[in-house]
Amino acid sequence: MRNLFTTRVKVILVIAALLTAGLAILSGVTNVTVPDLIVQGVLAPFRAAGTALTSAAEKYYGYMFRYEALAAQNEVLEERIAQMEDVARQADSVSRENERLRAALGLKETHESYVLVDAYIIGWSSTDWENTLTINRGTSAGIQENMCAITANGEVVGLVTAAGPNWAEVTTVLDSTLEISGTISTSGYNGMVRGGYVDGHETLLQMNYLPSSAIIRNQDQVVTSGSTVYPRGLIMGYVVDAGFEETGVAKFALLDPAAEISSLEQVFIITQYTTDVVTSSDTETQSTEATVPATQTTPVETTAATLPQGNVG
Repeated sequence: MRNLFTTRVKVILVIAALLTAGLAILSGVTNVTVPDLIVQGVLAPFRAAGTALTSAAEKYYGYMFRYEALAAQNEVLEERIAQMEDVARQADSVSRENERLRAALGLKETHESYVLVDAYIIGWSSTDWENTLTINRGTSAGIQENMCAITANGEVVGLVTAAGPNWAEVTTVLDSTLEISGTISTSGYNGMVRGGYVDGHETLLQMNYLPSSAIIRNQDQVVTSGSTVYPRGLIMGYVVDAGFEETGVAKFALLDPAAEISSLEQVFIITQYTTDVVTSSDTETQSTEATVPATQTTPVETTAATLPQGNVG
């Protein structure tokens, strides 16, 4: 009987007694039965785990809610930015248009005889030997073949070579098939200007048939000599280099085109202009003015030098 209760059993019994006494005291204090206290003690860890899971779920939900709110806000901001960028583009377009219109107004004030039709560029075509652009105005607006195209600043763009009711094709000064008689405005030397065939300088123009004694300076301005197609004084380009032709009996000059063909948005077609013509009679020769449609052949004031005839004058 002495060994009926071992030390371990005694310890367990003591602990159980203490727990029972403690639960009884706690039950009396809290007015909760002992079984309830036992259940609560057993469930406490699970409740703690559930509380932790609930808290984590609430945090995740809050994060998702904030994420959705931020995503919606970001979408609204992106839409506003797109609207602001569109407004800025429109403002830039309007600003450029105003600048072109002011320049065109100045052009008309300087050349009151010009009848101009404005057009926007809707297409480009460029190869080693060809350089053309397509505009959105045509015969219904009075545009015909062999009419000169210029910028709002009076710079030569090229020549209308084809036209339909609502479109026209302009062969630019960079095209190798286009030749224009030109004059170096500071010295009066005359020559023929052509583009598209200068090796290594495809974006430059070349002015040929200049006198071998001609003094040519960088940045000399070259303008149209005047013909039935090109009014006198339109700007073609500026001298950037010069040299002797292969024959050695004439000089040539390389020109930087005045019109920036690749960045143009709008051109103006000269459908009619006034030029000085020469009339003669049995008794006298007098200078008068005549209104010349751009496609009509009318004698123009001659120059002192005899020039080789170009394709279009």
